[in-house]
Amino acid sequence: MSQNNPIFWFAPLHGITYHYMRNVLFSHVVFFDQAIAPFVPAHKSDKLNVKKWVDLDPENNPFIPIIPQLMGNDPDAIVDTILAIQSQFGYNQINWNIGCPMNQIVRKQRGCGVMPHPELIENVVNRVTQKTKISFSIKMRLGLNSPREGVEIIKRLNQYPLDFLVIHPRLGIQQYEGEVDLDSFETMILNSNQKIVYSGDINNLNIFQSLQKRFPQIQNWMLGRGVLRDPFLVEELKMGIPLNDEQKLIRFKSYYYELQQSLFQLKSEQDALPKLKELWKYFAQFFQLTEKELLSILRINHIQEFKEVTDIAFTKYLNDLKTR
Repeated sequence: MSQNNPIFWFAPLHGITYHYMRNVLFSHVVFFDQAIAPFVPAHKSDKLNVKKWVDLDPENNPFIPIIPQLMGNDPDAIVDTILAIQSQFGYNQINWNIGCPMNQIVRKQRGCGVMPHPELIENVVNRVTQKTKISFSIKMRLGLNSPREGVEIIKRLNQYPLDFLVIHPRLGIQQYEGEVDLDSFETMILNSNQKIVYSGDINNLNIFQSLQKRFPQIQNWMLGRGVLRDPFLVEELKMGIPLNDEQKLIRFKSYYYELQQSLFQLKSEQDALPKLKELWKYFAQFFQLTEKELLSILRINHIQEFKEVTDIAFTKYLNDLKTR
C-alpha cells in the first residue's frame, strides 16, 4: 500500500512556511495531503493571546488540512494552549515539537532539548490524554545527544494512543549537518507501535525511491527544505518520473511572482527583502546558482535592484536549459 499510494506532508519551517506561503504553494502544486503549521509557544491560559494565531485561522487555510504545532515543556501550559486552540478554531489534532534543534530553543529545554528527559515527555503526553480529547502527535528526532534517547522515548510512548510520530533521522546536536542515520531510524520504528511519518532529506526522486525500498512499511512522508528548493518535487515523487525542466521553470516563475506579491501585501516591498533573501538561499539550488552568484543576490539591499537581478536569474537559467 505504502509503495503505491504514498501520503505527502508539508513540513513546518519556523519563519517561512506560514499560511501566505502555504497557500501560494498549494495553489500551484498538487499531491500534498496534509501540513503541519510552524509552532506556536505554549502558555498557561492567563498568558495566551489568540489574536496572534492568524496562521491557524481556518479561513487562512483553504487548501488542505493543517495541524497546529506547539512548542513548550510545561504540561499545564500545553493543555491550556490545546484547549484554547480547540475553542478558538475547532481543531481536533495538535502536534508537539520536541525535534527543533536550534540552540536558543534547546537551551530552554524545549524542542529537542526535551529529548534527554523521557519522564517529562511521558508526563506531557499523559496529561494531554487525560485532560483533552485532542488527537495528539509528536515531531521528534533520534535524540539530542544519542539515539538511545529516542528509543527510550519510543518505548514509553507505546502505551499511549498517539495520532502519529514524525521522526527526523538526525540528532539534535547535528542540527541539519551530516548524513541522516537510517540505521538508528530503523531501530526506532522497530520499537514503536505508532504510525510513523518519515521526515528528512527527501531531496529528489532517487532518494525517495531508495527510502521506499528500505522502509516499505512507511506510507507517510514529510517534505520540507526539498520543496523550498524545488516546489514541484512532490509531483515527481507521486508520479515516479522527473518533470521537464523548462516546464518546471515556467511554473516556478508563476509560483515565485505570486509568492513575492503575497509578501509585498504583508509588508512594504523593502521590508519584504529579508524574507525574499531567505527564500533565495533555497531557490539557488533550483537555479543551479554558484555560491558566488548567490552571494551577489544576498548582498543586495534595495528591493528594485533585487527584483532586477532575480529576473536575470530566471532568464539565464532558461537560456542554459535551451542550450543543453
